[in-house]
Amino acid sequence: MWHDIFVAGVPLLERVVRAALIYVFAVVALRVAGKRELGQLSTFDLVVVLFFSNILQNAVIGADNSVTGGIVGATTFLALNYVVARLTYDHKQLDALLEGTPTVLIEDGVLLRANMQRELVSEDELKAVGHRQGIRDLRDVEMAVLEAGGALTMFGHTQRDDMQERLERLQASLDALTARLAASESV
Repeated sequence: MWHDIFVAGVPLLERVVRAALIYVFAVVALRVAGKRELGQLSTFDLVVVLFFSNILQNAVIGADNSVTGGIVGATTFLALNYVVARLTYDHKQLDALLEGTPTVLIEDGVLLRANMQRELVSEDELKAVGHRQGIRDLRDVEMAVLEAGGALTMFGHTQRDDMQERLERLQASLDALTARLAASESV
């Protein structure tokens, strides 16, 4: 029993090579699939990601189900991920190549349909994100950006304008109060 648990069924170097090849494939495949796959998962996207991992599992483990083989495969993935993270941190051009760059989807209330189409983000998805951020109408969005990691960020004119309006009313109240205090002190 212990032999089956700890003795790898395939050579450890084969396990490392298999894991490295699948890691590279998965990174490239997800990069080609686009930012949407990472941050804005629909039900269909989730199904694809779940099956993607299950399909690739056998390519990583091969005929080996030992604990040692699993540890070697997982360690290879973690080590490769650390190396990629270190390289992309130190080299911004490599980061842009691997992670991508942000894409503007709305600018000054105008939907940039070509960018939306390229990133496969629908108007309904933008509306849903806007509603979660308190934006009633996409025309009130100063800028919406699909970040390289898949997060969708919106900045609204309405929020800034409302804040400015509140500050102006507060300043007017403060000025009126200051004037009344000055008038009462002079009496």
